[in-house]
Amino acid sequence: MTGPEPLLRRAVPPAASAEAGNGPAWAPTRALGRAVLLTGLLLVLGVALGRVDLVLLAAPFAIGTAIHLRRMPRAAPELAIGADEELVVEGGQVQASVTVTNPDVIPYDLVVVRTRTSRWLKLEHTDRPFALTVAADGWAAVDLSGDALRWGRQDVGPAAARVAACGGLLACRPVVTPAHGVRVYPVTDPFNAIEAMPAAAGLVGAHRSRRMGEGGELAGVRPFAPGDRLRRIDWRVSLRTRDLHVASTLSDRDAEVVLLLDVLGEVGLSGGVGGSASVLDTTVRAAAAIAEHYLQRGDRVSLLEFGASARRLRPATGRRQYLIALEWLLDVRADPMEHEHDFGAHHVSSDALVMVFTPLIDPRSADMLALLAQAGRYVVAVDTLPAGSVPEARGPWTPLATRLWQIERGNVLGRLREHGIPVVDWAGAGSLDLVLRDVARLASAPRGR
Repeated sequence: MTGPEPLLRRAVPPAASAEAGNGPAWAPTRALGRAVLLTGLLLVLGVALGRVDLVLLAAPFAIGTAIHLRRMPRAAPELAIGADEELVVEGGQVQASVTVTNPDVIPYDLVVVRTRTSRWLKLEHTDRPFALTVAADGWAAVDLSGDALRWGRQDVGPAAARVAACGGLLACRPVVTPAHGVRVYPVTDPFNAIEAMPAAAGLVGAHRSRRMGEGGELAGVRPFAPGDRLRRIDWRVSLRTRDLHVASTLSDRDAEVVLLLDVLGEVGLSGGVGGSASVLDTTVRAAAAIAEHYLQRGDRVSLLEFGASARRLRPATGRRQYLIALEWLLDVRADPMEHEHDFGAHHVSSDALVMVFTPLIDPRSADMLALLAQAGRYVVAVDTLPAGSVPEARGPWTPLATRLWQIERGNVLGRLREHGIPVVDWAGAGSLDLVLRDVARLASAPRGR
């Protein structure tokens, strides 16, 4: 059930990095050894046997070797990986390249470049070595453009290069450059919630609160009191009652939305953009869409992980918070907890709307939801378990065990709903409207102490 982690294609030998820092930069090749051996053997035989033809036959090898070695390279080649730093979204284009620079006055006869890449980057020239030549004091680049298939921090590289010069008589030790990270942001599913927040606690914003104040929502008409503005006077009621009356309104305030991500485990096989979605895929894409929606409306959004590390992003608003949230989501990984974790509801504001993205496959997830509800928080659970997720068949009892697990999970969902915790499947735009309407209606009712 658990999807494989992104792997690197086996293109750069592991020994390359070990050889990179040992020995001289340039070393003789077997071609040079054969040329010296053949020249010496012909000269010795020619002198020993008194045959001039053998000496003349050795002359081209000696002259050719001397000509190629008249100038020898001194500096090692330079290798660098570059990638486009612009915003890259799942399914978008990635522009990357590997550049080989020759700082010496000797041209490179042959350069063989090999690279590793993340399996979620479908780039050119990464499935095989690439050969090229580099002029003296010049450079050459290998284009690695392609598509980004999945969100996350994907690596282009590491890359290794072997260089041959002086007619193939000298070769440079392998030059290895570290990987270059490419940030691939999740594609945001369309989301648009038209329902009001259950509790708006800020000073200004776009949501109607339950407090009287300056706003656009009419709350009623009341007698004029000192401090009321003249423009609030309702002249129709005042003329009818012969006393001044003013129109009272509800203040428009912002709300805090807490996106709580359950990262205790990963379920399902990730197929990248356009393919099947795992639990983390659904979680990250839905969280990005909801954060974008509420931040555009001026609300405050914070993110929190339910896992071993319990990462947290403080609440804030604006476009800057949206970019920070996207960066934060790139580091979402399965983070199981070996021991019980004391998740305190004090981490969540009492007036915040808590959206919990959870597959509900770990009993601790249901306990966390119940703890938030008992603490009086406004909780909405978003079920991120892929449809039809079943464990792999490992024996004749696997189907029966799977059926029992599905029944138990259904009982957990029913108990959560009985305790006032709505659980809905993520379905994009408008999928949470009905739930938010019910939560807002419950929030407007008197709350017991």
